[in-house]
Amino acid sequence: MQGQPAQPGFSDRSSPWPVVAAVLVGCWTVAVTVGTQTGGWLTDQVLLSFGRDRLGWLWPVLGLATVVLAGTPALLLAVLPRSGAVRATGRAWLIGALALGVLTLLRVVPPVHHEAYLAALAGAAVLSALAVRWSARRWAYPRLVGSVGGPAPTGDGDATRPEATGNGDATRPAATGNGDATRPAATGNSEQVGRRVRRTGPVPLLAVAAGLALLLPWAWLGALGGLLETVLALLAAAALGVLAATLLDAPFWSPFAVGRPPRPARLVLVGGLVAGMALLLLAAGTGQSGAQLPALLTLPPVGFALAALWAAAWRPAADPAEAIRAGRTATGWLVGLAALGPLAFTDPEEISLLLVGTRDIPFWVATAAGVGLAVAVLVAIGYAVLLARPTARTPNRRVAAVAAVVLLVAFGVVDLGPGQPGLYGERLFVVLRTQADLSGLPAAAPGRAGRDARAAEVYRRLVTTAEQSQGDLLRGLNRLRLDPVSYYLVNAIEVDGGPAVRAWLARRPEVARVLVSQRLRPLPAPAGQNRGSAPKPTGPEWNIRQIGADRVWSQLRVTGTGIVVGSSDSGVDGTHPALQAGFRGGDDSWYDPWDDTRSPTDQGGHGTHTVGSAVGRDGIGVAPDAQWVGCVNLDRNLGSPAHYLDCLQFMLAPFPAGGDPFTDGRPERAPQVLTNSWGCPPIEGCDQRVLRPATAALDAAGIFVVAAAGNTGPWCASIDDPPAPYPDVLTVGAVDSQRRVAEFSSRGPVPGGSDKPDVLAPGVEVVSAMPGGTYAALDGTSMATPQVAGVVALMWSANPALVGDVTRTRQILRDTATAATPTYRSDSPSDACGAPSNVTGAGQVDAYAAVRAAQQ
Repeated sequence: MQGQPAQPGFSDRSSPWPVVAAVLVGCWTVAVTVGTQTGGWLTDQVLLSFGRDRLGWLWPVLGLATVVLAGTPALLLAVLPRSGAVRATGRAWLIGALALGVLTLLRVVPPVHHEAYLAALAGAAVLSALAVRWSARRWAYPRLVGSVGGPAPTGDGDATRPEATGNGDATRPAATGNGDATRPAATGNSEQVGRRVRRTGPVPLLAVAAGLALLLPWAWLGALGGLLETVLALLAAAALGVLAATLLDAPFWSPFAVGRPPRPARLVLVGGLVAGMALLLLAAGTGQSGAQLPALLTLPPVGFALAALWAAAWRPAADPAEAIRAGRTATGWLVGLAALGPLAFTDPEEISLLLVGTRDIPFWVATAAGVGLAVAVLVAIGYAVLLARPTARTPNRRVAAVAAVVLLVAFGVVDLGPGQPGLYGERLFVVLRTQADLSGLPAAAPGRAGRDARAAEVYRRLVTTAEQSQGDLLRGLNRLRLDPVSYYLVNAIEVDGGPAVRAWLARRPEVARVLVSQRLRPLPAPAGQNRGSAPKPTGPEWNIRQIGADRVWSQLRVTGTGIVVGSSDSGVDGTHPALQAGFRGGDDSWYDPWDDTRSPTDQGGHGTHTVGSAVGRDGIGVAPDAQWVGCVNLDRNLGSPAHYLDCLQFMLAPFPAGGDPFTDGRPERAPQVLTNSWGCPPIEGCDQRVLRPATAALDAAGIFVVAAAGNTGPWCASIDDPPAPYPDVLTVGAVDSQRRVAEFSSRGPVPGGSDKPDVLAPGVEVVSAMPGGTYAALDGTSMATPQVAGVVALMWSANPALVGDVTRTRQILRDTATAATPTYRSDSPSDACGAPSNVTGAGQVDAYAAVRAAQQ
């Protein structure tokens, strides 16, 4: 190709095909980028919804695929056409694809370690910018002749510097030989003539104003994480701005700014479109899985605003060197501020399908992205009209500064007003090595009195162990003002802190391990209350009849009187007609560690539905005359190790509102049976062992714990989120109306060799209560679990001497269960889960047979 230098214009006069090729490559790149990013996020979410582990290789493979599929045609554009603009287009898209590949590799960092990811993102972006700058010195850039005030080419081919004059002065624009009066001429003694050089200072300020405008939706609808998380997000956004400024530098814009007469519109329309495509590639690598999706909407239109700003910097009277510096600075500020919103004001773990369907984080992130897109388009159009017309005049520095200050003040007002000011970082859950010794408990008398005495002794030992072992650590944490909260059911402490605090705690001899305790960021408006649309039941529902609970009421005259069932869930609508009369009442029957509500409420509806299946009246509950107490351990369907433990502690020793769990607990008021339709997966901060001491203590206290197997079937070994795998809880799977195991019902085997699930209960199209006095039919092992808790309530109501005898009660439930039909993922022997008992357990509970056996 030597001897045929690239032409500066966007079109090759000999053939239109390079331009057509560039258009096709652009469309292909959009499809590949958006497809891989959306598909990767959906894959993560589907795996999460099925309780499966993240695929560590997924994002590196998708990044490599994007580099190959989008980078290869971009490389051809960068080297084959004669058109300088087409080559610049290919080069920008190629570098963008390579940068995307590098940044995507960082998603191997688990989302729970967000600070580490942001630090890695900042470092990778800076290193990528250095690599781009190094490669730029070895790239043959298109030459610019007669640009809109742009830098003239030098003799050595460097298109980023103004042409040197005869005395070697390379800092001033050169005179043209044809009398072109659009640039000042230089004389032999360096005397400048013509119009005075206009200062380009307003351009970066206008970029800052535009960037702050793009931040406003996030300040309004989002919320910041912790202090370190926010600082690292700022650094990462700044690094991405540097990378964009390096990629979209003067050599990129020059080929789009040519023409006689000069045509700034071409720079904005064509150059802005190409720049937007490059920013799309950078946006795809910005943020953990989920956080990059809003950036895919808001960053590409910024390319047009950048083009207008470069057009303003390259006014005919501008000093080329100063214009380039102004353009680079403007690019860095605008792209950095645009990227900051999704990085700092969202938690990628909350951009989840688990929260879709309500006005929760995914809804507000989508809203912020939509508003941000509208703002970006308006900024691009406004700047194009204001700055890119041939006769346009750039606002002076004072006007630009006022615009930036006004928008900065607006950002602060929005954040402090309708926004969610403050820091909402994750906390740390510190598990201590010393756990209470509950061996050698004295034999308890049968019945309620014996159970209460045993619970009191367990409570005493747990509290004593925690008080004796936490003192030194608590003093250190209080000195550091890390807001520690002590726990005794598991000897643990929850504290504020990031990676540095976590490392310090992990090195302490009394600490076994440190987990991340999730904290949800607040919403700009309540998510709204979920309600049902099913008609009110007129008699015992099909699931009640299938397990024989209606026969227990009519033939054995047992309805659960005298037994209290405890629910840890999203809450309970205490005003529901089917539940209102069953609430135990008093000052120690309701606890909300999330929002500190003082009376039973429920926004999500899940807890209302499960309590209804256990003790609801009007034909929906198994034990309609049993009472209930409640605790909120799920906020917007997400939890944390600390809040799960808050509720389990409350169930062992209820305390009055505002009381101290260590000193005000009342173990004699503990419910006899606990229903738990939840699990704590790694994404919420739990590991396999974290709640094991809690369920062991509840079992030792004579409290019957029922837990959902989970909805991650039909895969084998899918009963894995605490507390379902633990041997001291009764784990419940789900069947349908044909007594077939529901495909979603999780299966064993579980670590340690325990047979799981233990039993089954109806869990498909189960009708129960929902907030607002409504009803709904829902599926899940969550629906099956409270029915088994209701059966235990019937058994203990029928025979009070059995209260607290957890071992005997479990055995009766297994012995009296009826056969159920197993289902498998496939006919492969590997999908048989080892034995039918790992699918069906002992079978479906039989309430009538179990109560008869309990009476005997």
